[in-house]
Amino acid sequence: MFKEIIFNATVPVKPEMLGEDKRKSLKESLKEIYEGKIVLKKYYFLKILEILDIGEGEIFEEDPNVYYPVKAKAIVFEPMLHEVVKGEIVDVTNFGIFIRFGPIDALAHISQITDEFLKYNKKTSTLVTEDNKKIIKIGDSAIARIIGISLDKGDKNKILLTLKQPGLGIVSWIKREKEKKAKDNK
Repeated sequence: MFKEIIFNATVPVKPEMLGEDKRKSLKESLKEIYEGKIVLKKYYFLKILEILDIGEGEIFEEDPNVYYPVKAKAIVFEPMLHEVVKGEIVDVTNFGIFIRFGPIDALAHISQITDEFLKYNKKTSTLVTEDNKKIIKIGDSAIARIIGISLDKGDKNKILLTLKQPGLGIVSWIKREKEKKAKDNK
């Protein structure tokens, strides 16, 4: 879920930035520290919008930076457990698919894609259902539900997805199923 938040932080300003506009220097420092990173084990910071309040700067022995307490506003992405997301498949492997939604790639394990047996084709980087010969490939759209979140592991952050619940799945498969039902009802 995308949201706008207000947060407090202590922000270092490098000595070479001290002669510049304080608000601009602080915003640049905040961007460097937060943007594109997961903070507080739950927020993926997308953009620092503005500095709302600046406190008194503080210096520390043997540290060239000046530290300012600030209140700032940012746009963040916070994945929520059980949230339904729509994204694009960016990788297909023998163990599942990676779906990009917002700024994050998440894994739908092969056991969470469909009840049909899936076979991986290494040459074409696709998964194919054994019975109906439906294909999953990079670039396909998918609707999934978040079933697991672990954003406190540094480079090992994980979001797990399922496509096996009603209304979820590969978008082209869902459309074909709806068209087939409409045709059968006529």
